[in-house]
Amino acid sequence: MAPQPTWLDLYNYRKIVGALYRSCHDRLRRGEDAATVWQAFRNLKDALYRGHPQSPLAPEDRGGFAGLRYFAYDPTWRVLATLTPEPTESQTELPASGAHAMQFRRAARARFSRDGTDFDLVVYWIDVYGGGLFLPFRDGSNTTETYGGGRYLFDTVKGSDFEQVDGGSVGGYLGGRVILDFNYAYNPSCTYDARWVCPLAPPENRLSAAIRAGELAFHP
Repeated sequence: MAPQPTWLDLYNYRKIVGALYRSCHDRLRRGEDAATVWQAFRNLKDALYRGHPQSPLAPEDRGGFAGLRYFAYDPTWRVLATLTPEPTESQTELPASGAHAMQFRRAARARFSRDGTDFDLVVYWIDVYGGGLFLPFRDGSNTTETYGGGRYLFDTVKGSDFEQVDGGSVGGYLGGRVILDFNYAYNPSCTYDARWVCPLAPPENRLSAAIRAGELAFHP
């Protein structure tokens, strides 16, 4: 029997995830090909899921794991967005994969346009582990091609992040421009193993458009 994962394993896992995103952002700022950077990210993430003690995969699924499935890379879903802080700290109840909903604070709005369509997503504040920003969403691909409960674009508490365009200590976040790359959209941990309980996108972050970019539904 494999040893049980430890808190130190969890710390290490989150450090690795954060480093993966920082490496991608650094490579993109240097002008490297976005699809090539994305493929390298996929390869490293697959290796992490396959071999790390804190992998979200069920232990019985790791040995035969052949890699996560994705839509083909679509550069049109790498979009420039404006991140605007919410004027109030009102709480929103997010549905969850478990029995109870979860409370999150509304932190900001991410607004962008693509092919003449305007999009508006709420970014939430996770008030645990020192806090962080969280962007879950649902779209028209759910239940047919992607997980029915929606996907995440980033969860900074756990290391996934977005790219800043504007510099400065606060300018890149408060009213600044950011890049949202939906090719990196990923499934909540509860899609891989029922032991995880995950917050899901509320009605205000459900988009009618099908975002055919990022991770597909998981099939072990």
